[in-house]
Amino acid sequence: MIPSLEQPHSQQSTASSGQVEPEIADDNETELLTVSWNQNYGRFAFGTNNGFQIYNCDSLTEAFRRDFKDLKLVHQLETLSNPKGLYCLSHHSNTLVLTCPGIRRGEVRVEHLCLKMKKFISAHDSQIACMTLSLNGLLLATASTKGTLIRIFNANDGTRLQEVRRGLDRADVYSISFSPNAQWLAVSSDKGTVHVFSLRVRAAGRDASTQLVAAQIPGNVQQNALISAKSGGNTNSSFYFMKGVLPNYFSSEWSSAQFHLPEETYHIAAFDAQDTVMIIGMDGRYCSYLIL
Repeated sequence: MIPSLEQPHSQQSTASSGQVEPEIADDNETELLTVSWNQNYGRFAFGTNNGFQIYNCDSLTEAFRRDFKDLKLVHQLETLSNPKGLYCLSHHSNTLVLTCPGIRRGEVRVEHLCLKMKKFISAHDSQIACMTLSLNGLLLATASTKGTLIRIFNANDGTRLQEVRRGLDRADVYSISFSPNAQWLAVSSDKGTVHVFSLRVRAAGRDASTQLVAAQIPGNVQQNALISAKSGGNTNSSFYFMKGVLPNYFSSEWSSAQFHLPEETYHIAAFDAQDTVMIIGMDGRYCSYLIL
């Protein structure tokens, strides 16, 4: 049950896999709707129309389950039509950030709950298809329904920090995930490929060697910073030196690694350790790849 893997350039990897069978009653009423990670990617959840089940990534054992019978509404936010139920939450020690679609097409609403602040970021011309936050809520990555470009923003002031290209053809982006220190970004889609991008600016903790502060952070979250990354870069077009003259396509940043899976299966990707990519599919497939 291990999907095929193509290794780009000098990237090397090792893979492992497992099979998870979510318990779904055979009553023609329970339907598997979604699969998702928790905030630190140590667990994943299967969601149905009746509830959800949470599993540990290391042992693939069930950790928790809940049905919807005893849930009640606590708070709600106004958004544009959101049939996918898009939102993300980053719960850091001193920050609590929630994002969801805004009230305009291509807009993301960022709620800094501890600061009682909100910010609207115009991320794309098309509707938002997928979004994610870094673990400490400083970085926001988004994709539109076109699925060709992924954009990374400063979640505090909305500044666009980087743009990377998934591909040329339209795609339905299934997931976007930052690595623990946001050195890498993983993107999965209906093309059956997980792309891994190197980030120029990443979130770092208090003990990081900060070379370049890339954004102004509110005073009570200064234990985190956005710094310039020194990791290896992404692939560029051979015409990159002519950016500004040729169309934007020729100045695009492409992924530094790709993992290939069956196109017909919905799958999401995340990072376990700093250089380990985990992939879970709606078919119960679980794989992990170590980028060397």
